Amino acid sequence: MKERTPGLFLSLTPIVVLIAMLALNINLFGEDSTAGPNQIALTMAAAVAAFISITHGHNWKDIRKHIVKTIGDAMPSILILFLIGALAGTWMLSGVVPSLIYYGLELLNPTIFLMIAVVISSVVSLSTGSSWSTIATIGVALLGIGTALGFNQPVVAGAIISGAYFGDKMSPLSDTTNLAPAMAGTDIITHIKYMTLTTGPTMVITLIIFLIMGFTITPNASTLGADEILKSIDNLFFINPVLLVVPLILIIIIIKKVSPIPALFIGTILGGIAAFIFQPQLISNLANNESNYLEAAFTTISQSMFGSLNIPSDNEMISKLLSTGGMSGMLDTIWLVLTAMAFSGIMESAGMLIRIAEAIIKFAKSTGSLVVSTVVTSIFMNITASDQYISIVVPGRMYADIYKKKGLKPEVLSRTLEDGGTVTSVLVPWNTGGAVQSSVLGVPTLEYAPYAFFNIISPFMTIAFAYLNIKIRRFSDDLKKK
Repeated sequence: MKERTPGLFLSLTPIVVLIAMLALNINLFGEDSTAGPNQIALTMAAAVAAFISITHGHNWKDIRKHIVKTIGDAMPSILILFLIGALAGTWMLSGVVPSLIYYGLELLNPTIFLMIAVVISSVVSLSTGSSWSTIATIGVALLGIGTALGFNQPVVAGAIISGAYFGDKMSPLSDTTNLAPAMAGTDIITHIKYMTLTTGPTMVITLIIFLIMGFTITPNASTLGADEILKSIDNLFFINPVLLVVPLILIIIIIKKVSPIPALFIGTILGGIAAFIFQPQLISNLANNESNYLEAAFTTISQSMFGSLNIPSDNEMISKLLSTGGMSGMLDTIWLVLTAMAFSGIMESAGMLIRIAEAIIKFAKSTGSLVVSTVVTSIFMNITASDQYISIVVPGRMYADIYKKKGLKPEVLSRTLEDGGTVTSVLVPWNTGGAVQSSVLGVPTLEYAPYAFFNIISPFMTIAFAYLNIKIRRFSDDLKKK
């Protein structure tokens, strides 16, 4: 049978099945939907896509090869997930995260905490070029501080993610910030400068919202007072500013353009060494006072890397604050990523993703509608392909010639790809971005998403600029200058 691309209706069918099952899961399982039900939904949607593909002449072996390739493309993300779990464990055991929480509680005013969380996440992410590393390190500490101050975790997570993705988007060290101009056909400096036109106002609005929230939100009255939390942390850990050298070294390593996987591995080892040196009493207690400290340290540090770590405390809130899941705590997320990649691999191999995207392009008549189409396509790719890189690459290839034909400079496209693709990936629960950050922060994607104001506002800002014709660069502008 000759291979054929399914029509628009059949191409949309697996997505309709997926969305229906995900909605049902949320209704029946609530926040536990990411621990299995959503993975089954993706598997069932993938099966529907495979059936449609096979009935249109596509060979199963070819489909399987595409699934394997797509999962292979996601392997760096999976390895990063494992290392983030291990790093979280050693940084907790070593006292690095507790020290960040301790000094944060001493220095940060609750009224401006949410805004400061955005700023700190922005600076670190801008310096490192990685929203994932920022959220997994400084973000975890900020979440702990916010929780201790009495703020709801989804609100704090939204502030952290807003800042981290701003820095990632604007940093010349970021992979997506380099990928977008490469797809559009411009250089990174032009791309970053042009992005400031939409990203700057979006960030200002985000900061104002969180500042207003800081003045209007009343922290949870049942939460322990900061003094009691400080006392509990001080009793459990050896707290000293020297422990802050560990995250500082990791930030420097990432700034030096070391790849995320070796950088996170080094950060994990540094955390283990710090735990061995600075937390002997805690390690002995966790190992039931094992007489041989070397054995106790080896087993406890290893446990913090691969399994759950629970620091004993008389208070349930503090125990939860000081617990991590290690590598094993990332398995649900990895399962979600694998099934999402399988689904996107089948959809892509059969040409269904392109078929739907082509239907969207037909609405692109004016500059405004072209930008809307690009944003919608990028978000669509985040939902269906489950990867932020695909949300940049596929629309970038599809729209590059169209933008040129309409006389628009490539930086208009590259900015739109970032505003529509990069920042919205974290709002999709089964996207690698949303799955990773939900797992790292321990806050369901759909709970923090309403508070990720920077990520929500960004696509609307770029659409508004296009429709209002604000600083839209055209090749004809160069001719006018001559």
